[in-house]
Amino acid sequence: MKYVLPLLLFIGLSVFLAIGLKLNPREIPSPLIDKPAPAFNLPVLAEPIKTLTPNDLKGKVWLLNVWASWCISCREEHPLLVELAKQNRVTLIGLNYKDEAQAAGLWLGKHGNPYNASVMDSDGRIGIDYGVYGVPETFVIDKRGVVRHKHTGPIQPADLEQVLLPMIERLEGEPS
Repeated sequence: MKYVLPLLLFIGLSVFLAIGLKLNPREIPSPLIDKPAPAFNLPVLAEPIKTLTPNDLKGKVWLLNVWASWCISCREEHPLLVELAKQNRVTLIGLNYKDEAQAAGLWLGKHGNPYNASVMDSDGRIGIDYGVYGVPETFVIDKRGVVRHKHTGPIQPADLEQVLLPMIERLEGEPS
């Protein structure tokens, strides 16, 4: 018995380790999937006197892209977002996270603005509501305002072509 217990403990730990090694660290589960997108009423970066809410987007499939001017990884995905915006395939909303309006505006001026609108989450409260772990993160939200997918980290071309665009096309075909 004194040899069996350590052996069983070793086997159990080995199983947990093997399962952990097969997990993708970029796939962070979101409790928001298939639930209504958290509400917000935030100022639009380009026109701070205007505000935007998820209700303004009902009836549209849209992407909420969490970004910041200080985010190095955001620079990696940004050219892809600019190209996506040129295709006009989906409404793209930016959530400028814990950033200064002037820095965000200058950054978009320098790198291009792919967003239909970008809203300011200066204190990060909306990011908390969405369960943001870090930037960039992107959420696919359907016509009814329900979160259908969360992508953590910079979007790569393969992510866009194999996951996001097919999902957007499918959701566009669903009733409002």
